[in-house]
Amino acid sequence: MTHDRRVTALFMAAALPAVVIAGVAAWQAPLPAAVRVAVSLVVVAVWVGLSMLARGQMVRPLQTVANLLAALREGDFSIRARSGTADDALGHVMVEINTLADTLRVQRLGAQEATALLRSVMAEIDVAIFAFDESHRLVLANRFGERLLGRDGPALLGHTASELGLVEALSASSALQDLTFAGAAGRWEIRRARFWQGGAPHDLLVLSDLSQPLREQERRAWRRLIRVIGHELNNSLAPIKSIAGSLASLLGRTPPPEDWRADMEHGLGIIAARADALSRFTTAYARLAKLPPPSRRPVPIGPLAHQVARIETRLLVEVTPGPDAIVHADPDQLEQLLINLVRNAVDATLETGGRVTIGWTREDHTLEVFVEDEGPGVQNTGNLFVPFFTTKPGGSGIGLALSRQIAEGHDGSLTLSNRERGPGARASLRLPLADT
Repeated sequence: MTHDRRVTALFMAAALPAVVIAGVAAWQAPLPAAVRVAVSLVVVAVWVGLSMLARGQMVRPLQTVANLLAALREGDFSIRARSGTADDALGHVMVEINTLADTLRVQRLGAQEATALLRSVMAEIDVAIFAFDESHRLVLANRFGERLLGRDGPALLGHTASELGLVEALSASSALQDLTFAGAAGRWEIRRARFWQGGAPHDLLVLSDLSQPLREQERRAWRRLIRVIGHELNNSLAPIKSIAGSLASLLGRTPPPEDWRADMEHGLGIIAARADALSRFTTAYARLAKLPPPSRRPVPIGPLAHQVARIETRLLVEVTPGPDAIVHADPDQLEQLLINLVRNAVDATLETGGRVTIGWTREDHTLEVFVEDEGPGVQNTGNLFVPFFTTKPGGSGIGLALSRQIAEGHDGSLTLSNRERGPGARASLRLPLADT
């Protein structure tokens, strides 16, 4: 039996004793037979009618609820149920269904807006995005990806990664690869991720063209290098040319002046000094350009910091001990880096007087080695790590650039900034700790 028939049967069974009693009372009453039959028929008709009415009162709300849920399932959130009274159980059901419809409508609207935004972003960004199903067949490609492969979207979907020439990118072990496609060639950054759709795994492939940014960075580096080299050459060649011209005119005099020998020695000395400066400049550049890769081994940071502090003799360098820590690094390069930082800190502190401190701290898997001074601080932080830029008389401008190169060669970073509390600067070297 269905649910509505069971409820109807139970209602009729509950009213059956009353119907039987009414029928028996009608037949036992001193009434004509026709009246008894009529009364019995009326009782039975009322009984059946009330049962059908009760069935309708029970079935119609359930049918309404079923229709509302079917509409929600089909995505039609415009249909609403008439709310009942606050103390009515059926009314509570209708209120909750209406609330659910409002919530689903808002969520669907938000999802549609987010999807539209995502599609617009995917269509406009200069990054190729591809999605493959578990059979490595393409199921999604954005506009840049279509241009990269030289085909329209409908002509791409359903093809395998092998047919599209994306197998190398999809299985690349490195995040940077030199790849060639129908629409472009160059150096690409490869990112992969896995997501699930329809219960099946899918692979997401994102390709970013690094050729243009790399070329722009290369042009900037060349312009900056040429500007620095040109400045240094002009600083040396201009006085050499001027003095050479003066000496040539001196030798052309007849008779020569009495002090010509002293003038010649003085001029040649200046030319030799500028030539030595150019030699030091080229040597420093070669040192920066030919830094070898680090030869790594476990290095305890505590003994290294104390050793660097003892090397500096112009000023007492205080050591602030930290927790025991070991880094996987080249000890010679790391020592040279710290010596450069301590030397710069001492140079700055000697101008004003004060202290120089070297110490270290650790956080999770990262070690921070800091060198603090009480000098005048740094004025031009934007050019501190530019090769050959220096604020010190006679400085080469190589120390900080070389130090940052060493730090980055050890997968770390080097920063220099003014201290938050008190005068002076703080150099911070961050390195990954060795696995223990």
